Amino acid sequence: MSNATWLTNQFLIAMPSLMDPNFYRTVTYVCEHNAEGAMGIVINQPLDLIFADVLREMDLATDDDKLANQVIFLGGPVQPDRGFVVHRPLGSWDSTLQVTEDIGVTASRDIIAAIAAHHGPMCNIIALGYASWGAGQLEHELSENTWLTGPADATIIFDMPVAQRWQAAASLVGVDLKTISTDIGHA
Repeated sequence: MSNATWLTNQFLIAMPSLMDPNFYRTVTYVCEHNAEGAMGIVINQPLDLIFADVLREMDLATDDDKLANQVIFLGGPVQPDRGFVVHRPLGSWDSTLQVTEDIGVTASRDIIAAIAAHHGPMCNIIALGYASWGAGQLEHELSENTWLTGPADATIIFDMPVAQRWQAAASLVGVDLKTISTDIGHA
């Protein structure tokens, strides 16, 4: 892939034939993609954890019940004990990877404390773990029709009900995933 075709700020949409339990019917927000590989956060795999659970582990608290009950996502199979926040606006946090001029992914305590105290970004999803691909690995998977790619949409990331994200991401590129066969092959 040339620099013009890197997939940073794109969605990776799992094709119906992808049966890997880590990525079955997932939408992954690609936070970085270059010659060394790719990193992303799965945005539609809720865990049986809420923000209050994370805060308790970090010796933090919030006085907002709605915030305390915010769902936590499984961001991917790599380092599932490490937290990541995909957020908008970008802000200035201790450890942020800038994805776009407005969206970042942060892996530091300061953003969690700020969100709990209502001083952090209002648009956020909190995930444990991330998805990662080595050099050329994602490109190979794309050539095997494992993923559909398309432009990322902040509404899908931050506002859309979780159950609708997979189909909505595919709809951005005109694909109805319900009509795709689970058989794979090449013409």
